[in-house]
Amino acid sequence: MIGRASPATLAAALLLAVPVLVAVAGPLAAPLITPPDGAPYTLGSGHLLGTDGTGRDVLGLLLRGGPSALGVACAAVALAYLAGGTLGLAAATTRHRWIDELAMRPVELILPIPSLLIISVVGVGWRGSPLAVALAVAAINAPAVARLVRAAALDAASGPVAEAMRLQGESRARVLFGYVGRSVLPVAAADAGTRVPLAVFTVAAANFLGLGLDPASPDWGVTIAAGREALLIQPWAVCAPAAMLVMFTVGLNLLADRLLAGGARERPREAKAARR
Repeated sequence: MIGRASPATLAAALLLAVPVLVAVAGPLAAPLITPPDGAPYTLGSGHLLGTDGTGRDVLGLLLRGGPSALGVACAAVALAYLAGGTLGLAAATTRHRWIDELAMRPVELILPIPSLLIISVVGVGWRGSPLAVALAVAAINAPAVARLVRAAALDAASGPVAEAMRLQGESRARVLFGYVGRSVLPVAAADAGTRVPLAVFTVAAANFLGLGLDPASPDWGVTIAAGREALLIQPWAVCAPAAMLVMFTVGLNLLADRLLAGGARERPREAKAARR
């Protein structure tokens, strides 16, 4: 309910909306409002935010770099929940302990592997591929998602409602996703509120280290890496994309916290009203 949203919720939504709007509409606007390339590391001369080390307009890079910076991370988290969430739900709802063990033991073996090692392998083998970066970040997050979803789903999977659905002949898919899956949505939403920003920074760090996208890409992480050596000469080349990443992560975290806190307050009221 927008009219009843608190100032803190509106501020969080605004913080999140700015980088999302830049990522969505920026590539369309960039050709219309950015001038041709100029001299390296200039401020002014028709370039609102100046130019980078190769003479490219910083504003144009900022407008074009959002889809890879945010899209790859969001796609990676979605893949992680698709794979890890399904595995966690299946392990929680199975009646055969050996299936649970078979599903979760490999997950525990993968968890200790450093994320930078996975990114490095992918970066060396498939340098410059957004799909490869998304798959690597998804592989990093999927084991933790599987463990979280399994733990959150155990009570619902072994509870009376799930048992009654089985006795009534409901399909396994309906029990798995229709009831047990819905029961873990609040936990998954809270986790996603922190996992997406972490994925954004993982993708940005990979690009910063040269393990992700092509160095000529306008991606925000790539432009931060390219401009860091001339930070004092041309600060906008680093500060502008860094501000987009910070606003996205802080806004998403704050908005998720506010929405989940509001939902937690509403549930007792609904339960009280139902008892009446």
